[in-house]
Amino acid sequence: MSTHTTSSPEASQRRRNPLTAIARIPFGWQVLIGLVLGVVLGLVAAQMGPVPATDANPDGDNWLTTTLSTIGGIFVTLLKALVPPLIFLAIVTSIANLRNVTNAARLAWKTLLWFGITALIAVSIGIALGALTNPGENSGVSADAAEASSTQGGWLDFLTGLVPSNFLGITGSASDDGSVSLSFNALQILVISIAVGIAVLSVGKKAEPFLKVTGSALEIVQKLLWWVIRLAPIGTVGLLGNAVASYGWEAIGQLGVFVADVYIGMLIVLLVVYPVLLRANGLSIASFFRGVWPATSLGFVSRSSLGTMPMTQTVTERMGVPRHYASFSVPLGATTKMDGCAAIYPSLAAIFVANFYGVPLSITDYLLIVLVSVLGSAATAGMTGATVMLTLTLSTLGLPLEGVGLLLAIDPILDMGRTALNVTGQSLVPVIVAKREKILDKAAYDAVRRTSFQVIQAEEKAEADERVEAEVAADAEAQAADGASGATGAGREKAPVGA
Repeated sequence: MSTHTTSSPEASQRRRNPLTAIARIPFGWQVLIGLVLGVVLGLVAAQMGPVPATDANPDGDNWLTTTLSTIGGIFVTLLKALVPPLIFLAIVTSIANLRNVTNAARLAWKTLLWFGITALIAVSIGIALGALTNPGENSGVSADAAEASSTQGGWLDFLTGLVPSNFLGITGSASDDGSVSLSFNALQILVISIAVGIAVLSVGKKAEPFLKVTGSALEIVQKLLWWVIRLAPIGTVGLLGNAVASYGWEAIGQLGVFVADVYIGMLIVLLVVYPVLLRANGLSIASFFRGVWPATSLGFVSRSSLGTMPMTQTVTERMGVPRHYASFSVPLGATTKMDGCAAIYPSLAAIFVANFYGVPLSITDYLLIVLVSVLGSAATAGMTGATVMLTLTLSTLGLPLEGVGLLLAIDPILDMGRTALNVTGQSLVPVIVAKREKILDKAAYDAVRRTSFQVIQAEEKAEADERVEAEVAADAEAQAADGASGATGAGREKAPVGA
């Protein structure tokens, strides 16, 4: 008698489903595959060359370049759509969480102080590299590429930009065809969020219903953001492929010294400065980099500190930083703590522009670069890129703003490394401050292990489910207690009548 097993059509379909097989690949490997595929497709698109320009395609992009640009653009647009509510809800909730912390003011001050310390070190490294290598001298880039940025970052613009034009921090602009496009000012949303958070603290218990709504909304927005982050490997193909197809390796060759300076500077901060600070505070270097790796790698491909913020906060908490402090320091750092975008890059870029136009820089100019980098990093609040910070630095030094256009061709390549450094520093500072303030769970920090995106997402879901169950149980107990007290009160009212 022979026996055999038959599988259901559904089970067979699951085994043959390529999407299921792809989903089982570790997220880190998906990202690496996306990087390689993006470079390959970008080179293929560059080899295909342009097509005749039309009204619908004025740049003459071939079909592959258009496809890559569309994929990358959709990914960035999805991130942008979630950033305004994420900033508002995260900042308001994090400030409100400080009401349960006895040393909240001290923690906030120490966090800002360490933001400044690490920014000072990073900008000093950038200036030193620029002084040694003189980027911009004998550069192969053509002066025809010089073009002022449409987004300016002068100090007056920065200060006036702090004042919200409306409660939502959203502005609209009309185009020639009559359509209206909306954009948000992340810095204004940050100011609004801080003001609302402080108001919540001032109102006290009356604000509890509002906090429940914002807390629930934050959970929903973060869940949506997790879904978008899962698309990062696909977005990487589009973003990197379009950059290679549009500019090729020729632009990197023309700006080779500058590109090398930026990445060497970031590696020095990442692999030398951060480990020294960790060791000086009695923290394991290996534990930190094992714990922060998911956020660092995601920042590299997403090119958005704000888009990576939920992951950054998650890995920071996993390293033993209390949730009430991590939920404050990480959102604040995602908008104001940027060692890559606001320190190394603008210092080297300013030196590049000065050398390109033959403008000598004095000691005072270098000191101004340091001052702008340490104090003006909030100007970079937003999605991707560091153009605002660069224009702020150039305008402070009196250098031609047209120098921004010289570096635009390589900005996507540089932005990947800048964001990876940014998010690593945004996790580093809370860990150091928590250790110095004796609130770090040292056992959790030392035991942290390198893990994957899928594992973190699963653990986040499990923790969220536990919180929901705990809240439901607490509400049930409260209702039972109210019912018992009501029954007791009714019995007491009836007792005299019965007597």
